[in-house]
Amino acid sequence: MQVTLTIPDELAAELIAAGKDPASAALEALTDHQRLHNMIDDAETREGIRRGLEDVAAGRTRPAREVFDELRAKYRIPR
Repeated sequence: MQVTLTIPDELAAELIAAGKDPASAALEALTDHQRLHNMIDDAETREGIRRGLEDVAAGRTRPAREVFDELRAKYRIPR
């Protein structure tokens, strides 16, 4: 896969003046951005699991068979 990234001339000049390669800096920024998204996804997953375990501990669950039976009846899905 090929990705084309346009770096504004002013930003490229600043990066070069700072001794950085604009392409490498852009790739690093994209990598950091992806890493941040992964961290957010992980945090959301952990929070969902925590809430689920809390629901189980508090007795806010129902047997799967009961839920599936209700869905079958509601949407007229034969067994």
